[in-house]
This record gives sequence, structure tokens and C-alpha cells, in this order.
Amino acid sequence: MTLPGFVMLLCILGAQATMDLRNAAAMAAGLCNTKPTDVVFIIDSSRSVRPSEFEQVKVFMTKVIDGLNVGPDATRVGVVNYASQVKNEVSLKSHKTKAALVKAVSKIEPLSTGTMTGLAIQFAMNVAFSEAEGARKSPDISKVAIIVTDGRPQDNIQNTAARAREAGIEIFAIGVGRVDMTTLRQMASETLEDHVDYVESYSMIEKLTKKFQEAFCACSNAATDVVFLIDGSKSVRPENFELVKKWINLIIDKLDVSETNTHVGLVQYSSTVKQEFPLGRYNNKKALKEAVKKMDYMERGTMTGLAISFLVDTSFTPNQGARPGVAKVGIVFTDGRSQDYIAEAAKKAKENGFKMYAVGVGNAIEDELKIIASEPVADHYFYTADFKSINQIVKKLQINVCQVEDPCECKSIVKFQKKVEEALQALTKKLEAVTKRIAALENKIV
Repeated sequence: MTLPGFVMLLCILGAQATMDLRNAAAMAAGLCNTKPTDVVFIIDSSRSVRPSEFEQVKVFMTKVIDGLNVGPDATRVGVVNYASQVKNEVSLKSHKTKAALVKAVSKIEPLSTGTMTGLAIQFAMNVAFSEAEGARKSPDISKVAIIVTDGRPQDNIQNTAARAREAGIEIFAIGVGRVDMTTLRQMASETLEDHVDYVESYSMIEKLTKKFQEAFCACSNAATDVVFLIDGSKSVRPENFELVKKWINLIIDKLDVSETNTHVGLVQYSSTVKQEFPLGRYNNKKALKEAVKKMDYMERGTMTGLAISFLVDTSFTPNQGARPGVAKVGIVFTDGRSQDYIAEAAKKAKENGFKMYAVGVGNAIEDELKIIASEPVADHYFYTADFKSINQIVKKLQINVCQVEDPCECKSIVKFQKKVEEALQALTKKLEAVTKRIAALENKIV
């Protein structure tokens, strides 16, 4: 064999190995264990969206769908197409398999008129997410709307979107090209950083696929007991206390709340400690969030140490709903210096195996937050100067951690590793054969 021939052989083997690895990754795709969700795409097909661009939106939808666990008892998907009028292209009850759903999406045609985004959101709320169209009433089933638009709405969307969010619909807003960014922010759910996306052109929308596949990914067997310790001292002030309640509910939105997975308790403290509700009383997000909204502001002192002791001695005990063998997470929120000692109570909480997060705002003392926080401290304590900025902390709190393994990755990784090992074994055999041939050539040369 000539040297150029040998080099070519190595290139072919390297290319084949790369293809094998890519094929392995492709075969591993689509195995994420997505939690049951009702998902409705709300797609702008106004005249500003060219036919070729509309096809790219359909490719984006198809790729997101491909990463979902589609089925009557899993994730259901609907598509609302809009311009000057609204058309229910795919209802949540229409297609029970991924293949049928993808085929239906491929047949959608643009309407090519105006841009009545508010009308489309109203339609989604009243029709697409109705039980008659296949939406599920269970509070354990999340409702998600993904809006894709490239222009300024010709109707009012702010109030309509607010009503949709109040009805429990989580809204993601994707803007393309010359879209009005203010409009996107008015539509989207909190936190805006997580729910608003912008791409310069429709050719780039495909890059958002991974984000949405990850957004729908679920933790299975993620049994966790979470208790909020909320500072209700007079320095917080009533208007900020309302912001704190909204912040709690944003975190609840991110938890896998159910009878078997995440349970949530709420404790308020000031000069005394008040248990608002224990772990396990509410096992769905809707009931939990309503209970949080009803919490009345205590408006007195700041006995943070007393509150942490209550968490250890009461909140995380079996007679208050805590489950044996389940991960325990405490989230302490405060806006000022504690009027009692916190070190001993915080130490006891961590020694008991509780994961402790400390969130401070305004006049909170960062050294106290660090004493409360679990290791690594940098990952478990957060501070912001302004109550209006606390929503930015929501995405940083990694509470609902999958135990043992990440089911969004474990099955995929196992299959991927198996395919990689097989590819490497095949490559090793080929390289061994090449090595023998090289040795034979060297002998002939000698």
C-alpha cells in the first residue's frame, strides 16, 4: 500500500467513526421523559411571513414535537394558525401518535392576511385549551402556549395575555425579525428571561428547538419536600410582600408538584413563627398557588433563627407531612438583619441533611445568608438590592433535582454510550487490521 493510500484509508476510517457517533446520537434522540403537558403552538402566518419562512416554522414545531413523549396520557399538542382570523389547525384531541401529529403539521398552510395576535390568544384560551378540544382539567397537567410572531399586533394583547396567564397558561413568546419586543414581554410569562426569545430571521428559529425540548423535560422519582421560610417583618412593606408571594408562585411553577413527587410547605416569620400550611396539604400547583396568595402579612420583627429552628423541629417532621427518606429543601427569604442568632439553627438544619437556600433582598446581611446556605455556598445563597429584581433569582434555584440520574438523559446516554462503544470496537478492529498491514509493508521494505 502506498503512503497516500494509507492516509486515505485513515481518513475514511475517521469519517466512518464520526458518522457512527452521529448516528448513535441521532438514535438516542427523542427519548427524553417529558412530563404530561397540553401544548398549543400559536403561529403567526400573516402576509409578512413568506411561504418559505412559514415552512421553517413548521420544521421548528416538528423538531420540538419530536422531543416530546406524545400520547393521550402523555403530552398532547395543538396548533392555532392566525393572521386576520384564527384557525384551529390541530386540536389537542386530534392526534394520538407523534407520526400523525407531524403529518398534520406538514399540511398547514399560511393564511397571509393581518396580525391579530390578541384574537389568537383569546381563541387559544377559550377554544384550544378547552376540554371540548382535548385539554385536560387535571391540575397536574401543565398548559403551555408557544407563540411565534414576526410583527406588531393589530389588536390589544396585554389584557388578553394577562387573562390567559391567570387561567394557568404558561406563555412562551418567540419574536422574529422586526417584531415588537415590548409586545413579546407583554405576552410572556415570568420570568421574561426564560419565556421571551428573539431570532433575527426564520432561518435561525430552529436553534431554539433544544431549549423547548429541555423545558418540557421532567424529573421522574424526584420526590422532594420543600418548605419556604418567608420574612414578614415590617421592613418588607405590604407592596413588596405581594411581590414575594408572586416570586414563591413562580418557583412553584417550576416544581414537579404531585402526590408522589414534590410537596411544598409555607412558613411566615417575624417576631414569631406562623405555619401557613404544612407539607402535603396541597398536591397540585393551582391549589398551592391559591394558598400562597391568601397569606396575610405579619408586619413585625425579624427572628430568622427562630424560623429556622421551627423548620428543623416542626416543618420537616412526619407529623407535619414530611416524608421519610425524601430530600428536604428549605428556602429562607429575608430582607434584613436577624434579631436573633442563626448560626446554631442553620448548622443543625444542614447536619440533618437539609439543602438550605438563602435569598436576601435590600438590607439583608450577606454574611448571614452565607451562614444559612448549604455548600457550595455560592450556589445556595442569592442577593439582590431590589424587590422588583427577585424574579431573576427563580431560574438560579435548582430545587427539583432528579435523584440518582437525570431521566431526561439517562436512557439516551445509556443507548448513546452503547452505540459509541460499538462504534469504537468496530473502529479498533479496523485499526488493528490496518496496523497489521502496515507491519507487513514495513517487513517488505526491510
